[in-house]
Amino acid sequence: MLYDRPYMQDSYSRREQSILLGLIIATVAVFLIQNIAVAWFKSGIIINLFALSGPAVEKGMLWTFFTYGFLHGNVLHILVNLLLVYFIGRELVILLGNQRFLGVYLAAICVGGLFWYVIQLATGRSHDLVGASAAAFGLLAVFACFFPNRQITVLLFFIIPVTVKPKYLAFGLLGFSAVGLLIWEIPGVGNIAHSAHLGGMLTGWLYYRYAHAAPGARPAGGGVRVEMPSWLVRKKKSASPPPAYKVNVTSRKDLRAEVDRILDKINSQGFGALTPEEKKLLDEARDLLSRR
Repeated sequence: MLYDRPYMQDSYSRREQSILLGLIIATVAVFLIQNIAVAWFKSGIIINLFALSGPAVEKGMLWTFFTYGFLHGNVLHILVNLLLVYFIGRELVILLGNQRFLGVYLAAICVGGLFWYVIQLATGRSHDLVGASAAAFGLLAVFACFFPNRQITVLLFFIIPVTVKPKYLAFGLLGFSAVGLLIWEIPGVGNIAHSAHLGGMLTGWLYYRYAHAAPGARPAGGGVRVEMPSWLVRKKKSASPPPAYKVNVTSRKDLRAEVDRILDKINSQGFGALTPEEKKLLDEARDLLSRR
């Protein structure tokens, strides 16, 4: 029923979290298959086919620019990445919608992989890259752009609670990754792919900067319109303004139908695509149902 919807209970719709849960389930499933292949069959076929590496790209295995993000090195690696993806993603998926959220996630993985691959070519090394950290860093960048001053609490080393603003967390990780790239990754010290983290963060920022504001693609040329001279334009009869209507909130049937339409719009285009009137209607409907 309408009042059973998670949105009406100050939570998120299951439909809007479906892609997030799907990504987490897929990542866990691949991790299990990866480790079963090694433990039971002594086979590294999953790594060989889906991890990103210089030799793989040279063989034309371009899918590895995406698939490496579903592989992980150990339990701690996948745990940290998926915790970041879940806690940040559940906030973003309702704003972006399933399709855009998936697009940002995969784009961050791909661009992170490209950054890492360029560093490998420049340094002449050849390692395997695995992990969803580029996606996690990309989501963090988007989150920090949307909510730069919101107070959030993170567990440092999974023990010490630290309250920080997302913008400071993002800048701190950006600086750490940049320093790590210069003094660790490029010289060949350690096995953290700082370049992939930077590529993921750049992807998140670019998405927020150039794509989040509009429900669809922006008009070419920055939205500039070219109009004909007034003396060439044939005057049209003034059209009557579209009839304004208000949903009869006393009718539960009409209310349910209108809120269903708005929730479908959120699912396909993201919460940011709603008009002020639609947002107001959702708030009014939630308040109405909470009193019944």
